Amino acid sequence: MDFAALMSKEIAKAKGTSSSSTSTTKAEAAQPDKPAPKFISRREAEEARERAYLAEQKKLDEERAARAAAKRKREEEAEHEAKVREEKRQRLAEESRQRREAREAEEERQQRKRLGLPELPPPGADDDSADTKPQDDDDDDDCDEDGLGDIPETELVGKLRELGEPAALFAENHSTKLRRYRKASREGTELAEGPIITNLRPLEEKKMKVPDTVPPVSGKKARRYLFRQLASYFNMVLREWEAALAREDNADTFAGQAAVRAMVSSKETMRPLFRKFETGDLDESILEAVVEIVKAAQERRYVDANDGYLRLSIGKAAWPIGVTMVGIHERSAREKLHGGERGHIMGSEITRKYLQSIKRCLTFAQVRWPPEDIRQLMG
Repeated sequence: MDFAALMSKEIAKAKGTSSSSTSTTKAEAAQPDKPAPKFISRREAEEARERAYLAEQKKLDEERAARAAAKRKREEEAEHEAKVREEKRQRLAEESRQRREAREAEEERQQRKRLGLPELPPPGADDDSADTKPQDDDDDDDCDEDGLGDIPETELVGKLRELGEPAALFAENHSTKLRRYRKASREGTELAEGPIITNLRPLEEKKMKVPDTVPPVSGKKARRYLFRQLASYFNMVLREWEAALAREDNADTFAGQAAVRAMVSSKETMRPLFRKFETGDLDESILEAVVEIVKAAQERRYVDANDGYLRLSIGKAAWPIGVTMVGIHERSAREKLHGGERGHIMGSEITRKYLQSIKRCLTFAQVRWPPEDIRQLMG
């Protein structure tokens, strides 16, 4: 192929490309619907961005309000459920209280029937005749002959003789004789109750709460009631101690035998203390300390009870330390030391033994009735 033919071919190809581009331009011009490209100003762009931002914020507010409404609904449902549970709890507590009061009333009725006392009137029958003193039903000298029911004189004399009581005392009328018979009959029926036999009538556990201070010597009824509280409390502890040892199956081991011996020894050595409770001639300093110990134990403050026992047993008396006799002559300070030792409370063997038994009762009580605060556990 020569050069002329090649050039002709290239020229023809170039003409075909331009004609096709021209036809394409004409075709585009023939479409009047297509909008021409448009420039957007800054103000229009800012308005469009602001509209998009407001729409997004509105959507977020709607979602937030929906979540708040759902949360409020859940809280209302939870509050309603809690209210229903509280009402149910109060209803069950009220039913339990009514059953407990009915049971206590039945026990009181059985006890009064056993003692020969008249039945109490219904709670709403007569408020003025109700007993306002919490301890009157438990005192030894509180028998009112108007409410006990009379007994003929001949029958009363026969019953007194059956109990081993004298038929009549000097200057004794029928009412005092009836009161004496009621007291003797109650003591006879309740003499054998408890691990330690005593003529002090036992009390229920809810009435064993000792007072903060010891009643004065002039208050014979209050002190008698206090001795009954102490005797009932120690008898209850010893009874629980016996029951706990009976439930254990290590009686054949050395530890089990030692525990049984400790319990039996405590029960025997506390009998002189119960005799003092009966006669009411317990030393005032010992009585105050024992009341302090028992009160702390009832409140499950066993560390405080142990501190009271240490103050009672050790006290503040001078104790010899080191060499006390350095020659044949005794110094004046040594005389004071001897006096403190001679007058110490642990000098009496009987007193020392029942105080040690009280300490053993404390050790068992903290296991049987553990404190809520573990810092009140004795070492």
